[in-house]
Amino acid sequence: MKGMKKVIGRPKYLKEVPNHYCPGCGHSIIHRLIAEVIEELDIRDRAICVPPCGCAVLAYYYIDVDMVEAAHGRATAVATGIKRCLPDRIVFTYQGDGDLAAIGTAEVIHSANRGESITTIFVNNGVYGMTGGQMAPTTMEGQKTTTSPAGRDAASDGPPLKMAEFLSTLDGTAYLARTSVHSAKEIRKTKKAIRKAFETQMNDEGFSMVEILSQCPSNWKLSAVDSCRWIEEGMIPQFPLGVVKEGQTEPS
Repeated sequence: MKGMKKVIGRPKYLKEVPNHYCPGCGHSIIHRLIAEVIEELDIRDRAICVPPCGCAVLAYYYIDVDMVEAAHGRATAVATGIKRCLPDRIVFTYQGDGDLAAIGTAEVIHSANRGESITTIFVNNGVYGMTGGQMAPTTMEGQKTTTSPAGRDAASDGPPLKMAEFLSTLDGTAYLARTSVHSAKEIRKTKKAIRKAFETQMNDEGFSMVEILSQCPSNWKLSAVDSCRWIEEGMIPQFPLGVVKEGQTEPS
């Protein structure tokens, strides 16, 4: 209408294509935030994303930047190679919890320990999303999955891995934060954290990662609304939100 000002629209680098994610899934929100940050920082022509296996694998359908698909778990290793060959690029991985915290544990630990100037967007929904909702390294104690129908038992399965806190012990990590996309307030905080992580890389300060608690209604067997409530009441008490580390540790 004449005289009306448009205040929000599709980010420039979010492709206009049908979305395949389940209703209520947090991936689509996170894609939008990444696209917004890339546009605001004006780094589209320098950005390279490395998505591996899992629900994250189809990120190249949605985010309009150069993409290099990695084998399951190997995203930070591939990103390291790209960044070392093309140090002027902004290289980031987009990984789920089964990918990063299970098969990719070695890759992310050593990439972070070396202080590789890359950024990881780590989507934590506590289950293997694409393959049927099995127990993941981040599945919470008592949480029921297809492979833990009685709930995760810490005595036999161990407690959930807190990757942000774990990586904070490494000298090479420069920025680590845990956020969520279960509410408008937390979505805004997530965008700020993603921007800070990219800026950390742009300033060549070391490894940066944003761990994002995200909804998985299909595998949690919850509605979209109840999935947001589950993050608030079930996940955040075990995965506290906030900046976990800012600034590299001085080597001893």
